Amino acid sequence: MPPLLERLRRAHRADMLPTRAQRLERLRRLEQLLDRHAEAFAAAIGDDFGNRSPVEIRITETMLLKAAIRQARGHLGRWMKPRRVPTSPAFWPGRSWLLPQPLGVVGIVSPWNYPLQLALGPLVGALAAGNRAMIKPSELTPRFSAALQAAVAEHFAPDEVTVVTGDAATGRAFVALPFDHLVFTGSTAVGREVAQAAAKNLTPVTLELGGKSPAIVDASARLAKAAERIAFGKLVNAGQTCIAPDYVLVPRAQRERFVAALRSAMGRLYPSFRANPDYTSIVSERHFRRLRELVDDARERGATVIELEAPGEGIGRASRQLPPTLLLDVEPAMRVMQEEIFGPVLPIVGYDTLDDAIAYVNDRDRPLALYWFGSDAAARRKVLAQTISGGVSLNETLLHVAQEGLPFGGVGASGMGAYHGEAGFRQFSKDKPVFEQSALAATGLIAPPYKPSIGRLLDWIGRIA
Repeated sequence: MPPLLERLRRAHRADMLPTRAQRLERLRRLEQLLDRHAEAFAAAIGDDFGNRSPVEIRITETMLLKAAIRQARGHLGRWMKPRRVPTSPAFWPGRSWLLPQPLGVVGIVSPWNYPLQLALGPLVGALAAGNRAMIKPSELTPRFSAALQAAVAEHFAPDEVTVVTGDAATGRAFVALPFDHLVFTGSTAVGREVAQAAAKNLTPVTLELGGKSPAIVDASARLAKAAERIAFGKLVNAGQTCIAPDYVLVPRAQRERFVAALRSAMGRLYPSFRANPDYTSIVSERHFRRLRELVDDARERGATVIELEAPGEGIGRASRQLPPTLLLDVEPAMRVMQEEIFGPVLPIVGYDTLDDAIAYVNDRDRPLALYWFGSDAAARRKVLAQTISGGVSLNETLLHVAQEGLPFGGVGASGMGAYHGEAGFRQFSKDKPVFEQSALAATGLIAPPYKPSIGRLLDWIGRIA
């Protein structure tokens, strides 16, 4: 891999500030790559998962990428312009501005859950900012990774964008390379290792991690509507989404009504779960087994377990399609309340007051997403003001991530840095500060040898600076 990186570095040094036309042409080729290979990508992803709907892939991956490319192409000229900033009056008529400059070579480590969108999403920002890029897709989606590698080689020169495939050892070697910026999407535990590896090279990182994203159902919420949106957000990709609702906080007096509404909503979305072509499989046997262990641990510790399809011998194992499971009466010590779930298992926690719900969220790591449902404007303002999360959707789930005008990123244990839209362009650029001195500058007045009047001059400069 070091020779691949060096080739990209040499190409960057030969053209350190690509023109707008060059960047637009690279974005055009990226869109062409999507158009030509979308069906092959969807087939490969479906094979890697065992079952994943091509319609779902189109909605959650391809369409989001095309929207990101269109937005970058439409706004690139404005993003690239140097930006004037104020100059201290003491140094007038000098001028100051910020010059956006590509960082160089951006490394991108993408996960298995949205393998297309999370490999090429950061690439949109990297290319718009004028960088070269090196991508390491997940080993858990090998068919897709091979298809992506071939497609990128078809549409980009090796010194523009290259894809490296391999196992976890390859991934560890990849993040240890001296990139100019490194993007990693994955678990918090692995994110810590990535940050440590990058720190040895002083490589800045964007970490998109995850954690336990809460959904707060306010007492003012329409329960049926809230249940419908939470069901959708939880069951897209069978819950294998970093911003999926991880648990729901609902007023204790409304818990049973909410559970009934949620079961009804899930049944409407997926009339059956096993052998349903619309319902995604769990990506691997290991992940399938882990989810069953989370449920078993909760049951043994006293949780009430509601499985939306009656369990049977070898339930769902042939296709790894795991029917949704709701958990009531959960306790903090249960594994399901300690770990990010990343599957169709949903704990439901009762609360007495809104302050209790906010405290429950704030007692835990800061989540990647937070969802609030209700019509009480004062309660909405209170939740927004008194919680911290990577992003928020109000009366909805997931869809803040589809807004290219909003930065996407975590905070604390859920990550650092952000991209999407202009935020991605800025993340993968260096805003170089530039001061231009004027021929009329009076700098000599404060240069040695100092005159007796220097004190009065410095006092005056201090008043106007």
